[in-house]
Amino acid sequence: MKDFLKKLKKNPYMIAGLIITGLIVLLVVVGIFWMPYEPTKMSATEKLQGISFKHLMGTDNMGRDVFSRVMYGSRITLLIAIGTVLIGAGVGTIIGALTGYYGGAFDEVVMRVIDALFAFPSILLALVIVSVFGTGWSQLLLSLGIAFVPSFARIVRGEVLRVKSMDYIESAKLQGVSDIRMIFVHILPNIKNVLASSILIGFNNAVLAEAGLSYLGVGSQPPFASLGKMLSDAQQYMFTVPSICLCPGIVIVLMVLGFSFLGEGIRRWK
Repeated sequence: MKDFLKKLKKNPYMIAGLIITGLIVLLVVVGIFWMPYEPTKMSATEKLQGISFKHLMGTDNMGRDVFSRVMYGSRITLLIAIGTVLIGAGVGTIIGALTGYYGGAFDEVVMRVIDALFAFPSILLALVIVSVFGTGWSQLLLSLGIAFVPSFARIVRGEVLRVKSMDYIESAKLQGVSDIRMIFVHILPNIKNVLASSILIGFNNAVLAEAGLSYLGVGSQPPFASLGKMLSDAQQYMFTVPSICLCPGIVIVLMVLGFSFLGEGIRRWK
């Protein structure tokens, strides 16, 4: 524990990432058990109100409490980001590990497909997939997850190619270790820092992608609130009641900063 704290003190990126991400997680967890108002509750007499003790972040054009909607929207955005990374990292890691380990024609064929998919920006690829599966948060999660597979596959493949030529891998092969054990016991644990850093960068990109696609109207649909959708709905009122646009925007920025700092902190961890 003392060694961990000593390393943590020397890593300001990790400290900043833990603090910012901790605040976002706290907001989400509190929102599961308590909210000041129902996020979908409308009030015709309380439309477009500014920040007050009654409404900490004001109200939107339908009289809904922005703070409650930010709490709920943060949960939706974070869940979609987690699901996106689980799909992208899970499938991408398996593809990258297998292609990097076996190489040959299998590697050539699979990586050419991955390169073709990687040529498309993640959001554009997700838009194409959404057009097939339809709109909604579950469809968005699946689409972004598929779109994130190529980047994880390339990263893992490169690390596997680097690690598999090391002496201890050659020694394990001479001892007759099976391919599955070689990949999942001897190789992947030795690229865990790079993989963890990539996952956190993936969270960062997933938050931005979800917010961007929901802003365009292809993500979460009413009555579900997401931070990107809130920004889209509030943009025309940003000069009359700035809080309803700034508050969800600040939470998105904090999410991105938190995951970015954590990723850099892991990369610098020694």
